[in-house]
Amino acid sequence: MSQQHFWNEKFSREGYLYGKRPNAFIESCSNYFDRKKSFLCLGEGEGRNAIYFAKKGFDITALDASDIGLKKLEEFAKYESVHVKTKCIDLNKWNPSKKYGSIVASYLHMHKDDRKPLFEKIENSLERDGVFIGEFFSTKQLNYSSGGPKDIDLLYTVDDFLDNFSMCKKIKVEEILTNLDEGKGHQGKASVIQVVIKKL
Repeated sequence: MSQQHFWNEKFSREGYLYGKRPNAFIESCSNYFDRKKSFLCLGEGEGRNAIYFAKKGFDITALDASDIGLKKLEEFAKYESVHVKTKCIDLNKWNPSKKYGSIVASYLHMHKDDRKPLFEKIENSLERDGVFIGEFFSTKQLNYSSGGPKDIDLLYTVDDFLDNFSMCKKIKVEEILTNLDEGKGHQGKASVIQVVIKKL
């Protein structure tokens, strides 16, 4: 099943699967983001992070494999009277053409073998002093029913991040237990990896 087909099935349901509020960890890292620099949301789905930061005055681009998710993002943006540039693309086929001051992602479902090429693209897309910030389900999430894939190949370890991003400073790469309250899709105790990585 393609990424687009998988996510279109999820996002075709009524309402916003993961709610309309931004990911709490990404929101908590707002002090790292510079409004004067471009801001990229990866695997952004229905737009909860993109809309939040667009309302804060950031120049936002959002990428996702699901055209249905991005259509809902655009409707959300119109309702909130903000503009978000969108591009429908599988991140495995993404070829970055510009630099960003901030790149964020929440719960990217990337197969283990596909992560290194994606992380290299993210690293190369960051401006000097730019940041990559995100929250990802860890392999221990298999013990919890709060959301996320049940395929261990789609879940992350701390080493996935520590072994990559050689041109960056790892400000935070930490596996923690947290309580998710993100729409119908993410509810309850979860094992996640929180990442703050800065380009040197």
